[in-house]
Amino acid sequence: MEGGGREFGPTMEAAVPAGLQAPQGMVLVPGGEFSMGSVDPVGLEGGGREDMNDARPVHRVRVRPFFMDETEVTNAQFEAFVRATGHVTIAERTPTQEEFPEAPPENLVAGSVLFTPPPGPVRLDDHLQWWAYVRGADWRHPEGPGSNIRGREDHPVVHVAWADAEAYARWAGKRLPTEAEWEFAARGGQAGNLYAWGNPMRPEGRWMANTFQGSFPDRDAALDGHKGIAPVKRYPPNAYGLYDIAGNVWEWCADWYRHDYYATLAAAGGVAVDPRGPASAHDPLEPGVPKRIQRGGSYLCTDQYCTRYMVGTRGKGEVSSATNHIGFRCVRDIR
Repeated sequence: MEGGGREFGPTMEAAVPAGLQAPQGMVLVPGGEFSMGSVDPVGLEGGGREDMNDARPVHRVRVRPFFMDETEVTNAQFEAFVRATGHVTIAERTPTQEEFPEAPPENLVAGSVLFTPPPGPVRLDDHLQWWAYVRGADWRHPEGPGSNIRGREDHPVVHVAWADAEAYARWAGKRLPTEAEWEFAARGGQAGNLYAWGNPMRPEGRWMANTFQGSFPDRDAALDGHKGIAPVKRYPPNAYGLYDIAGNVWEWCADWYRHDYYATLAAAGGVAVDPRGPASAHDPLEPGVPKRIQRGGSYLCTDQYCTRYMVGTRGKGEVSSATNHIGFRCVRDIR
């Protein structure tokens, strides 16, 4: 069906009460039943080199209606939360010897992981060539000491770990979306499309999301109009009115990550109703590392390396990790 082939059935939106109005800054997502997951994108336009086998089998899911933030949470919104609560993000806290018993004391400094382009082309099998832990990098200092968010109030907040995003959501009277809610919303009522806007990566030559063009990771050509993170609402929204649901920054979800979770749901048969994710995390590539779901990809996604801007694909992140390409958006239940 659509771009997904025979594995995808139609999306059936739920009926919602007439006249129901979304809170300011949020949109109404009607919920309903849909096919969740991804085909193997290798060989498809913009599909990249990864088979995305943790996003299969495609399976049927039903979610209730909900409200969702129309944009990723911005620096201005997060700053209001910090002023109201005094919240200190994980990136701003000094790691303890108990947390990292094998680390030398001089390495236990507050900071975060920062994308740092190498001076020229490099092999893509070692991400440490473009990621570095930077002392003093945090949401207020997105490029490390000496940087700030003045003039970036409408940029997505970054350097937020999962607990920071969850704390903001709770303060705002919201919560983080489940992975199923996130994908239903991102698909915008369409069945099986490769991207949140349809099947061509660039319909009529138009860039639809903030992703990476050029030579990854050393040269961002910014053909889409933005080098690095873009302010919110610079690209068209999807059919539900959600901006930057692909690219720009990764978005934390509520669920634990397991590579085999979709197989578990499919084996149960029928339609999974409001799935909340597995009871615990497991990534066979890093056993024992607790990870939560991230969705949507970021401004660093490219078919040269990572194509998780494709709507049915899955990302994952260690729960205390924070980088300058991870953010979030929230949802609110309809009562």
